[in-house]
Amino acid sequence: MEKKTLLTDCPDAIGLISKITNICYKHQLNIVHNNEFVDNTNSQFFMRTELEGYFNDETFLADLDHALPSGSHRNLVSSDRKRIIIMVTKEAHCLGDILVKAFDGTLDIEIAAVVGNYDHLAPLVEKFDIPFHHICHEGLSREEHEAKMLAAVQQYSPDYVVLAKYMRILTPDFVAQFPHTIINIHHSFLPAFIGAKPYQQAFERGVKIIGATAHFVTNDLDEGPIITQNVIPVDHNFSAADMARSGRDVEKSVLSKALGLVVDDKVFVHGNRTVIL
Repeated sequence: MEKKTLLTDCPDAIGLISKITNICYKHQLNIVHNNEFVDNTNSQFFMRTELEGYFNDETFLADLDHALPSGSHRNLVSSDRKRIIIMVTKEAHCLGDILVKAFDGTLDIEIAAVVGNYDHLAPLVEKFDIPFHHICHEGLSREEHEAKMLAAVQQYSPDYVVLAKYMRILTPDFVAQFPHTIINIHHSFLPAFIGAKPYQQAFERGVKIIGATAHFVTNDLDEGPIITQNVIPVDHNFSAADMARSGRDVEKSVLSKALGLVVDDKVFVHGNRTVIL
């Protein structure tokens, strides 16, 4: 007996839940868990259905296509562990958190490799018996360096690419290779302080909360669909260094939560927004 997840995203219509669940019954598939949401503003229906049974994917999906309205998207996802590539620069907190959570099973992922434009984090990665690829950017054009990074990533055929404080902007050519599968952590509760020294900017403005945002990467810098966000309170007693230390804690927790939602197939992307079921 297999376990799979059906993801349905379609124009809203009367009786969709009944139609989908009846097809599941017709194919003798047991519904383990089901959750749905209707975006009434855009008349869009979303449903996530965990199934178990003996699957004939082709006939099951054909029956769904016959029942669903035009413009529908459906995907039957296996329960196989997702393969992840992590890209890094020098900061260890987000990478370290993911490595530990993958090691202890908190995140059910396979980390195929870590790729960095500096070698600072290689000793940490090697403690987990995971390959580390150092691809230095010095002396290379952006295009030359990115081509080498892309080659290193693509050899593993990852399901998702995680930017764990990778501090170089990706070109549209790179992003196009991984549509809605590159996850980034941003050092602010977007939209907020962008550019260099965000915590110094926050300190100078006297902010009362700081936060982080995990989002999918698109060609619009830091404006891709948001997956998760969180904030913590700060006050006048915090220096910029204190804010940075607290901010690192928020960043790693937000990124790992977003990654967990994505690999569990709980995230729908619709336009520039996400629906989490």
